Amino acid sequence: MAASLCENRSGQYHCTHTSQRLEINYMLVLIMLGKVFLDFFMLQIRPKPVKVSFMGYFCVSVALLDFTLLLSLCFIFCFEDFALWGVRFTEYHICLFTQISSLTYGLVPFPVYLLAALDYYSTVSQTSQLPTRARKLLYGFAVVVIWISGFFCTLQVPAVSEELEMQNSVSPSQCPLSGSWQSSSVSWAMVLLLGTALLACWKEVTTMLLSARLLSFSSQPVLMFPYMPNSNNTCFKWQLLSRLLLCFLGTWAPFVVLQVVVLLLGAQIPAYVEMNVPWLCFINSFLLAAAYWCRCHDVELTEEGWCTDPFVSWKFCFMPFNNESTKPADRPGTVIVIC
Repeated sequence: MAASLCENRSGQYHCTHTSQRLEINYMLVLIMLGKVFLDFFMLQIRPKPVKVSFMGYFCVSVALLDFTLLLSLCFIFCFEDFALWGVRFTEYHICLFTQISSLTYGLVPFPVYLLAALDYYSTVSQTSQLPTRARKLLYGFAVVVIWISGFFCTLQVPAVSEELEMQNSVSPSQCPLSGSWQSSSVSWAMVLLLGTALLACWKEVTTMLLSARLLSFSSQPVLMFPYMPNSNNTCFKWQLLSRLLLCFLGTWAPFVVLQVVVLLLGAQIPAYVEMNVPWLCFINSFLLAAAYWCRCHDVELTEEGWCTDPFVSWKFCFMPFNNESTKPADRPGTVIVIC
């Protein structure tokens, strides 16, 4: 049937656009498949246990929503034209669902990052007394409210609805997807803050790097830095900032470089692709480092408190490491940071 359409001059236009639509749908399904695989891979490889946090709940919700969207796209892609509960679904719904998801993902970064920052600012200190069960219910409720609000704004706010209609009317044979100005703003803010922090404590960072030693501890690569006790509050915060920067960049340097490249090139990444679990883990580490630095004198020095970040070990930024199984660590005046 497709061949006959392609051979017929009158059906050439229809054939071209049909093949373009098929290629676009196939690409969208493949992108979602890769994103879902990456989401669950990051959730699976993170160390256990992880302390309950709002960002942790939101990461799980993103993975589940991506998986739900992938199943929906695959179902429509396989059956192409069918009716379910009185609603007819065609191949055009693959693009429509992806556009709605992209617009919804583009609306949630600011409230998510703000709530995560407030959560860490209150929980890294000893002032948070909420029971674990109440905190879980609060996090779950906040995540549900954010997603419902984002979805409602996507469908009901006139400006967003007009943007969706304009995208479909401008190029009906394609599937234009919008980026998120919120994510771009956060990326610029993070890059500027990291650059400012590096410039402000460049001397301390350079000194620590030149005096660092690489060794192995508990089958993990670690960096040993000189630890200089100082009672001066200002000097302590500058030393802590340099250690936090080294811990953060030692884990997430590739993400920072990628972020700088994307910003300099002005690349527009669709919001449904940009909002993923690895990116949220990257934001999570940045917000935790900021909370630790702002409330450095109120941080709980307990093992449970260090399990919030599954990818960066922050506790050695605050205390010297002393363990009988590692000779270099037995010497006073050293601090070990796990890479």
